[in-house]
Amino acid sequence: EAQLVVSGGGLVETGGSLRLSCVAPGFTFDDHAIGWFRLASGKGREGVSCISHLGSTTHYSDSVKGRFTISSDHAKNTIYLEMKNLLPEDTAIYSCAAVRWFGYTCPEEYEYSHWSQGTRVAVSP
Repeated sequence: EAQLVVSGGGLVETGGSLRLSCVAPGFTFDDHAIGWFRLASGKGREGVSCISHLGSTTHYSDSVKGRFTISSDHAKNTIYLEMKNLLPEDTAIYSCAAVRWFGYTCPEEYEYSHWSQGTRVAVSP
């Protein structure tokens, strides 16, 4: 079964930057949507961003809009989440997910069929 592998987490200070990578060798971006999610301690899982099939549209939650950027590299089968101006409230376990999808809006969380393991992002005050 195709798998997703995420990497790039770490510890940074407030205002710092990190880039997360989601490698998806068994998926074609032409017919899949890829989403980034995070799970913070004591909170429910939050959809952070997604990129539609063909990379034609991107979406962001209000909490990260203007600070995070999602992008894709088809040659490397990789989706990136560039995170800038990180805040302590961004501290969470981040994971990516994929689903065969032809819409131009983000799938709902329950619609994703494949999930990566998580990578921890910690932002110190």
